[in-house]
Amino acid sequence: MTPHERSRRLWLRRIRITGWTALSSLLVTLVGFLTFFHIVFPADREATLEVYRDDRVQVSTSPGAVIMSPTGDATGQGILYFPGARVDPYSYLYPFADVVAEGTTLVIVDPLFNMALLDSRGVEELSSALPGITSWTIAGHSLGGVKACLEADHPLVRSVVLFASYCATDISARDIQVTQVTGARDGLIDEQQRADAERFLPSGSPPPVIIEGANHASFGTYGPQPGDGVAALSHSEFRVILTDIMRDHLSAD
Repeated sequence: MTPHERSRRLWLRRIRITGWTALSSLLVTLVGFLTFFHIVFPADREATLEVYRDDRVQVSTSPGAVIMSPTGDATGQGILYFPGARVDPYSYLYPFADVVAEGTTLVIVDPLFNMALLDSRGVEELSSALPGITSWTIAGHSLGGVKACLEADHPLVRSVVLFASYCATDISARDIQVTQVTGARDGLIDEQQRADAERFLPSGSPPPVIIEGANHASFGTYGPQPGDGVAALSHSEFRVILTDIMRDHLSAD
C-alpha cells in the first residue's frame, strides 16, 4: 500500500468516526429531549375526579384538547387555555369548574410535546370543534401565556388573560382587554421581565391582579415545582378567588 493510499484510508476512517460520533450525539440529544418533555407534572387525582362528579359541568376531548362545558345554560363565551410547560392539561379543570358552571366553555390545549410554544395550531383550528362560541378569551399559564399572546390577533379573540405570565409579542395595537394575574408567592416568574413586558400590552391595561398566598403552581392542581414559593392557599380557596377574577373579566368583555 502506497503512502497516498494509507493517508486516504486514514482520512476516510476519521470521517466515519466523526460521522458516527455526531449521529450518536444527535440521537442521544433527541431521546433526551423527547423524554424530558413527555414527563409531565400530573393533575391531582382527587381534584380531577371531583370535576368529573360535578353535574354542573361535563368533560370531553377533541383532537389535541380537553373541553369542559356547562351542562346548564351557556353564555356563548369560550376560554382557549394554553398550559404551562410540561403541565398536565387536566390540572386546569378544577380551578375553572365554577367559571364553566356559570356558562363559559373552557378548551384546554393538549400541546405537542407538552409545550405550547412548540404547537403550531392556532385559534382557527383549536376552536373549530365549537362553532357556536362566537367570543373567545385566550389565556395561558406561564409559558402558555406567551403562546396565548401569539394568538391574540385573531378576530375571534375578544380578550386575553395571563396567569403567572407575560407577553413576549407586541399586542399594544389591538383594542383588546388584558388581565394579568400573578401569585404573591410565585418563585418562578421573573417579576422584572414581567414588568418590562407590560409595554407590549394595550395602553390603559390595568396592573396585575395579585393573589395573596398563591404561588406559580397554584393555577393548576399539579403540585409543587422546583424553585417555586410555598402556597398558603388550598385548591378550593384558590378556585373561589380565581372564579371572582374571571367573572369580572368575562363580564367586562
